[in-house]
Amino acid sequence: MSGARKSSERSIADEAATRKRGRSLAALGYTKPQTYEELRAVLSSGTVHFPKRLRQVAIFLWQHPSDVALGTIAQVADQAGVQPSTLVRFAQIFGYAGFSDFQGLFKDHVKGSWPEGRAREGQERTEPNANLHFLNGMVAASQTSLGRIDNGFDIESFEKMVELLAAADLIYVIGSKRAFPVTTYLSLTLSQQGVRNVLVDNVGSTALDQVGCIGKRDAVLAVSFSPYNSITPDLVAVAHERKARIVTITDSTFSPLVKLSDTWLEVVESDFAGFRSLAASLAVGMALVHGVAVRRTQ
Repeated sequence: MSGARKSSERSIADEAATRKRGRSLAALGYTKPQTYEELRAVLSSGTVHFPKRLRQVAIFLWQHPSDVALGTIAQVADQAGVQPSTLVRFAQIFGYAGFSDFQGLFKDHVKGSWPEGRAREGQERTEPNANLHFLNGMVAASQTSLGRIDNGFDIESFEKMVELLAAADLIYVIGSKRAFPVTTYLSLTLSQQGVRNVLVDNVGSTALDQVGCIGKRDAVLAVSFSPYNSITPDLVAVAHERKARIVTITDSTFSPLVKLSDTWLEVVESDFAGFRSLAASLAVGMALVHGVAVRRTQ
């Protein structure tokens, strides 16, 4: 095959790929995102419906922008649990030629995020004692999680959550697996503040029975983290059908609880060596309990 023919075939293939990306963008009804904030806006709009693997990528990118900015395509793929080719496909959906171009959005975003960068450096520091190294890593992860709250807290959603919970006859506190330590402590502190609540603990597989009497004058405080494979969405769906007010603490717009909630707060916990912090979730939860208690005394 002649060089001219090969060049022509490559050109045709490139044009076809460009047309395909253009059709994808046109179908989604938006232009190529130029910043990380624009990308988040598109992802949270609900106009993009991903198959399983691409959804997995979207959740990881949403929760870990610094890892995406600082890692190689192989590292990011490994952390997200997908193949590098899946990252390339994801980037092309948004009009980028490949992952490296797409990664520029995250690099620009993270440039000003110095607290998170310092936490990452702390995680990578080598300690003479393995246990001390792990402890320092968890402390750094907690600091990173709390730093995100400090930098981008949605006070409007928080105030609405306080209002809805304070007005409820009875608050159902729902969370399972990793979220269960958070909901257990929130239920305890609500009780200590004299706020009537039910901790849905699913003992004896009775969770559906525990929410069986929920009504429209009640409220749900739900906590859920990815991969969202617990019973929590089913329980919240029951409450939604019965017109109860629902407020949620979760870690991305892809949480199935978002569409069921009257309002929600995003809390993203960092991890170290596969272990995630709960520092930010507990801090936000305690502030929420305090707000409800104060509102009820006014």
